[in-house]
Amino acid sequence: MRLRTIRNSRWQDMTKKELAMITIKSGAVTLVTAWLYYRSFWMLLPLLPVWAWHFKMMAEEVARKKDQEFLLQFKEAIQAMASALNTGYSVENALLEAQKELRLLYPEDARISREFLVMARQLRLHVPMEQILEEFAGRSGQEDVENFVAVFAAARKSGGDMISIIRNTANQIGDKIDVKREIDTVLAAKKYEFRVMAAIPYAIIGYMSLSFPEFMDSLYGNIMGIGVMSACLTMYLGAYYLGARIIRIEV
Repeated sequence: MRLRTIRNSRWQDMTKKELAMITIKSGAVTLVTAWLYYRSFWMLLPLLPVWAWHFKMMAEEVARKKDQEFLLQFKEAIQAMASALNTGYSVENALLEAQKELRLLYPEDARISREFLVMARQLRLHVPMEQILEEFAGRSGQEDVENFVAVFAAARKSGGDMISIIRNTANQIGDKIDVKREIDTVLAAKKYEFRVMAAIPYAIIGYMSLSFPEFMDSLYGNIMGIGVMSACLTMYLGAYYLGARIIRIEV
């Protein structure tokens, strides 16, 4: 079951299970932070912004992956429409044929399957094709889909070569996906290094607490110690934010 119905949201594909896992992981990170930096679970309340920030970053990463999956699905969908148009179908019937083909390629709960099912139902209710595509583009929230719909609608009004437009769009999306995959391959090692480096401060504090408890005790339970650990945590979060931005390349 999906977290929400189809609507204009880039998180629309997130399942309840994925949401629960992100919540638990973010909660665990906040819990460990409260204990290692302050040796007090009462600090969980002041650290709620840290939980929210970590939750947001993880959710956005899941959303980006799903956006890439949807873009690939959309490429398959418009290629199916191009094939139907090439055999003589009208635009409306080409969409219906594409919806039938997508049912064979993807499960019913796949985002593209749900979107084309909605559009097919709108067609049967005699909703104008332009309105259907504009609403679809708005729900998708993706620039490639919005650009395709705008060009497609203009070509339909002016009698342009819609088959060529669809094929060019599919090729552009395919090139974009290939570039993204190449970037992900190049950055895979760097992302792993970043995750390891992000865990090192926690490992050091944990090791020091176990090996030299007398030394670390002076940092807990007093104003000066709380101030020092808060400054360290602030610097760590700033460095983490910068590192996460550096390894994130949008195509």
